[in-house]
Amino acid sequence: MRRILLLITDMEIGGTPTVVRELAIRLNAAGGAVVEVACLSRPGPVSEQLQAAAVTVHALDARGSRDFPRTIKRLVRLARERQFDTIFGFLVHANVVAAAASQFLPNVRLLQSIQTTQPRPRWHWIAQAIAQHAAETIVVPSPSVARVAEQWSHVPREKIVVIPNAVDIAAFSATPDLRPSESRRVGFVGRLDPIKRVPLLVDAMTHLPTDWRLEIFGDGPDRARIEAAVKVRSLENRVTLHGRIDHPQAAFQQIDVLALPSEAEGFGLVLIEAMAAGVPVVAADVPGVQDVVRNGENGLLIDVRDGPKFAVALQKAIAQRTTLTANGLDTVRQRYEWPPVLARYRRVLEIR
Repeated sequence: MRRILLLITDMEIGGTPTVVRELAIRLNAAGGAVVEVACLSRPGPVSEQLQAAAVTVHALDARGSRDFPRTIKRLVRLARERQFDTIFGFLVHANVVAAAASQFLPNVRLLQSIQTTQPRPRWHWIAQAIAQHAAETIVVPSPSVARVAEQWSHVPREKIVVIPNAVDIAAFSATPDLRPSESRRVGFVGRLDPIKRVPLLVDAMTHLPTDWRLEIFGDGPDRARIEAAVKVRSLENRVTLHGRIDHPQAAFQQIDVLALPSEAEGFGLVLIEAMAAGVPVVAADVPGVQDVVRNGENGLLIDVRDGPKFAVALQKAIAQRTTLTANGLDTVRQRYEWPPVLARYRRVLEIR
């Protein structure tokens, strides 16, 4: 019986924590391995979701860079006490800590996952370049991430395995559709981080008819800037910031089109979640997103420079909703359902 630890930076609501949560739950259910999850920081909302699914969770309680040596010691002690034979790190901070700990765990396999194409901060890619030497395999969710891992962190091509993110269609299609046919509600679902460029959507609202609304689901460091943009444009009655949600299905019930203006994405899990929920998508034409969205077929890709361009694309997506949603659902069924994706993870983790 394999004993595997999935190590992640934090357990806040977001794409990568969602991937780790689903992977841990599904690997345990499939048998052949005992999978536990640890985060470098304090417990977060995803910790609670994992515990509710009977997955053992550990928090290493790192408070900052000064805790780096102590965090390594805690991870080494945890690995020995729980007798893990494999540590699988997700995101650069976890990958660096796991790489350092692996020097004291000679009989433990180390895998790492890179989940972004975000170019900044540059030191992340330098740190990843060092950490990758300790790992036998680097798992990435898209060809775009594979390219930047090779270029920016000098990961050997033969070391990289592409395994896309996945979604449970039944968990989204079973959700009742509460969208009125006449409504025009743009939605953003995700962390409010500057890389997501949510203020562009606020600007787009000034170029749309007054019956259009913007529903923003999520929280993060860019919230204050977004609120300021709403106030400056006097859009308080057309833009709502709902805050954090634990499950995206609740958001998809309340929107008519998903907008993702990100400057960079490793994959864009929310894109396939929206497709599974029958919501058309409009996204920035950037690496990662390009691997998921085929422009004019299962969504719309645009060169995002300003709000007016996004406004035009959003109106076009509503007009083409029937075609885009049908093709989006086909995309998820063909490429992003959990059974084949889980099988690829099991092969990489050598679970029999």
